[in-house]
Amino acid sequence: MVLNRTTRQIICTAYGNGSQHDFSLYKQSRLALCCSTSAQVDSGYQGLQKLHAQTQMPYKNTKLHPLTKEQKRANTTLSSSRVLIEHVIRKLKIFKIVSEKYRNRKKRFGLRMNLIAGWYNYQLVL
Repeated sequence: MVLNRTTRQIICTAYGNGSQHDFSLYKQSRLALCCSTSAQVDSGYQGLQKLHAQTQMPYKNTKLHPLTKEQKRANTTLSSSRVLIEHVIRKLKIFKIVSEKYRNRKKRFGLRMNLIAGWYNYQLVL
């Protein structure tokens, strides 16, 4: 899902069949991010930094290399700005087709997902 940060509107959505890794879904969607666009992603998109230079991803902690105070502070600021995205995902999960297994025709899932995203964008205008 791509969001406009200032208006919180959903720009586009991508989905796949079954359980799928976030980064592989991104590659299948063939979404081209502008080089001036900043992408704030979670750790499910490891490898996106190689494709897009403006990617902000949280630092990882390992047993041999613990995080420094600056890295922890950077993770905190990134997560505090990403919470807006998580709130939008929560709003979309009110509709059960997003949060549970979809049991209808696969052909219409994209249409229904776009309708839900359009409804969310419409609610922002009101």
